[in-house]
Amino acid sequence: MTSPSLIDRREALRRVALILGGAVSAPAIAGVLAGCSGGAGGAGDWTPRAFSPTQGAMIETIADQIIPRTTTPGARDAGVHRFIDVMMAEYYLLADRDRFVAGLADLDARADRAHGRPFLRCDDSAQRSLLVALDAETFAQPQTPRETSWFRTMKELTVLGYYTSEPGATKELRHEPVPGRYEGCVPLARVGRAWAV
Repeated sequence: MTSPSLIDRREALRRVALILGGAVSAPAIAGVLAGCSGGAGGAGDWTPRAFSPTQGAMIETIADQIIPRTTTPGARDAGVHRFIDVMMAEYYLLADRDRFVAGLADLDARADRAHGRPFLRCDDSAQRSLLVALDAETFAQPQTPRETSWFRTMKELTVLGYYTSEPGATKELRHEPVPGRYEGCVPLARVGRAWAV
């Protein structure tokens, strides 16, 4: 992840809050405002700080299922898994991290029951179906900040990490730090994807 100025971080948080429906957790806000780094830094080796290597690989795979590569980079390309690891290591309480790890273990158990193998050894479609079911289950019940589901936190950090990363901001949102001239009325066909505001 790049290190945007404080104003840029606040603007990024505002945009992500809009994407998430207005709610971003306090630890996530603290991490971004503090300039949490840990995003895409090269494709070299990475050792998670808050998780085991297997858990880190699960987080990388889940994030990439949430925001896959299309015509723009995906969550894996943006290093979202590294961002999530830094956030959990430095900004979330140990109880939150424990709930997250328990959720990963539960996902592995669900994969084993449904497909006879751990989540990481399932094919893409099996992984996706497990996550779709988990998503429906998670968002069907109201939650308070103290009992937030690990998967809700996973999605929040994935979206936050992606849209505050350089690939997410410049290639997906097509943010222009110094925009061109103002055109008040532009046909949608000419613009294509919506520009970041």
